Amino acid sequence: MSHLVSPPIKAWRPNSHSLSLSLSLLKSVEYYNSGESRGGAKNRKKEIGMENKRVVVVGGGVAGSLVAKSLQFRASLTLIDSKDYFEIPWASLRGMVEPSFAERSVIRHRDYLTNGHVITSPAIDVTPTEVLTAEGRSIPYDYLVIATGHHDPVPTTRFERLKQYQADNEKIKGAKSILIVGGGPTGVELAGEIAFDYPEKDVTLVHNGYRLLEFIGPKASNKSLEWLKSKHVDVKLEQSVDLDSNPEGTYVTSSGEIIKADCHFLCTGKPLGSEWLKGTMLKGSLDELGRLKADENLRVKGHKNVFAIGDITDIKEMKQGYSAQKHALVAAKNLSILLAGGRQSKMAAYEPRSSAKAFVSLGRREAVAQFPLTTVIGVAPGLIKSRDLFVGKTRKHLGLDPHIVDD
Repeated sequence: MSHLVSPPIKAWRPNSHSLSLSLSLLKSVEYYNSGESRGGAKNRKKEIGMENKRVVVVGGGVAGSLVAKSLQFRASLTLIDSKDYFEIPWASLRGMVEPSFAERSVIRHRDYLTNGHVITSPAIDVTPTEVLTAEGRSIPYDYLVIATGHHDPVPTTRFERLKQYQADNEKIKGAKSILIVGGGPTGVELAGEIAFDYPEKDVTLVHNGYRLLEFIGPKASNKSLEWLKSKHVDVKLEQSVDLDSNPEGTYVTSSGEIIKADCHFLCTGKPLGSEWLKGTMLKGSLDELGRLKADENLRVKGHKNVFAIGDITDIKEMKQGYSAQKHALVAAKNLSILLAGGRQSKMAAYEPRSSAKAFVSLGRREAVAQFPLTTVIGVAPGLIKSRDLFVGKTRKHLGLDPHIVDD
């Protein structure tokens, strides 16, 4: 939202899942993409001196890209990211079976950030006034947004990332048997994509938990298991695999079962992207799990000009793409108030999602959907998510054409 293959590739994870946008969120996104927030805001900056305020966003994922997009005409905006693109995480698995799909879901920062600065380098330190990057640059700020999510050592450039998808696809096409390790949404969705596009291949999924998709309810888990079995995916629960000892494509599980596979994909969780903060002034704001402690306005506790958004926060809610986008819009609203010299009492409070809503794609046409009062599986929820995986909507929210890819 963290690599899926060996060699690693970007994995999608449960904490960056399910982009089911509400009407209020859509209206907020449309406002920030409107002419009022572009040319109008640009003119207002001159009137109230907003152009002198410097906002630095660290992290170009779901939350970081949207907050940067939303504020680029309201301040001197700099986005610091270790890569030169934003990747829609819930669409990454489709790119492995259809590499051309990734041409829309892997988006250069400069394509949507037309009035801001992009620095392609990891951040390594934060002071009360500056962010230091690995390449040795010191970027001053008046307001700082931390949105580094989870650590995912993907390629630096969009070109390299697309090549990686091509390589993964060739790996899948060239294999007769495939092993997937991990039964969270990444593993389940990858198994579904492969089983749908390549039904002739033998797919085995090994998960160390007692059920699949443990981040959602047992009904959705059981329905997903039944669907995978109907597609002839061999699911082995409560087992692990030693991936370092696999002579000639032979894998041995913790229970002693032998699995023959031509290739494997590792689809397990990824560490938080907060390791770099442990030696900075924000180290005291990290909880025992490495998450940044955020207040109701999404400011880091104890720091009035530093915000935290996305998966890196300690907010108690299911970590999903929808929530990360909502974080970004609330933070953008609050920063706009502060940039304009407004009172802190006017800032919006973020309200965590209480409903357990989630979508997990099962191939190109079907999905399992968990709602507060029911769980459904099949073509109906698939029409909501699985066909386009919200890629067109996400591109539109960033001010880009939903379909056309500009090279």
